[in-house]
Amino acid sequence: MSHPIEPLRSLDDLRARLRALPGPDEACRAAAAAREPTLTKPLRSLGRLEPLAHWIAGWQGRHPPTLNTPRAHVFAGNHGVALEGVSAYPPEVTVQMVANFRRGGAGINQLCKAFNIALEVTELDLDRPTQPFDKTAAMTEEEVVAALNAGLCEPLEGVDCLCLGEMGIGNTTSAAALSMALYGGVAEDWTGPGSGIAGSALETKIRVVRDGVALHAPMATDGLDLLRRLGGRELAAMAGGIVAARLSRVPVILDGFILCAAAACLKAVAPDALDHCVLGHVSREPGHQALVARMGLEPLLRMDMALGEASGAALAVPMLRAACFCHAGMATFAEAGVSDRV
Repeated sequence: MSHPIEPLRSLDDLRARLRALPGPDEACRAAAAAREPTLTKPLRSLGRLEPLAHWIAGWQGRHPPTLNTPRAHVFAGNHGVALEGVSAYPPEVTVQMVANFRRGGAGINQLCKAFNIALEVTELDLDRPTQPFDKTAAMTEEEVVAALNAGLCEPLEGVDCLCLGEMGIGNTTSAAALSMALYGGVAEDWTGPGSGIAGSALETKIRVVRDGVALHAPMATDGLDLLRRLGGRELAAMAGGIVAARLSRVPVILDGFILCAAAACLKAVAPDALDHCVLGHVSREPGHQALVARMGLEPLLRMDMALGEASGAALAVPMLRAACFCHAGMATFAEAGVSDRV
């Protein structure tokens, strides 16, 4: 039985925990690797499903691995830069979409129904947007720690896979700024249409990203400080959720640009922080494609999506479930009376 995770007291507290993250259960991963060649199929004939099953076993700490109780968790936050015209939608859409999630009317609701995924939705101070990061830091340390704890302290008892996602008008602007601050380049490299902007609105978004990075990158101490300065509450909560899953032995499926930008802030502090994560998909947002390449992540799916809401992660759940079923359920050559390779 897992124990509740102690809330963070500060960013230094998180830095210390990131330096002491648990690794996979090597015995379970080895057991999966040993079983694989005995199954009634040619070697490597199931492609990426085979190492995926080994990976799940190691991070769940059990063999055979199972995937029966996945959860999707969507965090919602509002951004001060949304008032500067960086999105095709007004800031109040964040609140309206949270209501839509709760009524069951959003895309993620349908994907969760289709694949039997439990769904949680958490809104984070929607009546109190972050500060506009092109003018000042988005959050104080107290605010970012509170948002991190919203994800870190989520109970994961009985959950065997976690899909994280977000809702927040303006948050692709934040993701672009974080990506640029972490990996360099110019604002145009990372800033894309997001919810569908073009022309002067896209130019405004590029300016906000450029100005924000120019203001904060020279002063930032590490990825967590960048998350405070350029991020949003939902980004911080998802970062906390990634750490919670690691401490609870729950594999994570990463979603799109915003989540990966938050995850990159953890990776910048601890290079192994995302070893328990797999990338569900790569979106059509240009910044996401550039970011996952820099992070060394290979997507399970390429579906030309750009919705957020954990939708790409949820769509990848059947692939992980298939990996578990094939690994655990296929007969061995001996059990099936089938001649093995000569």
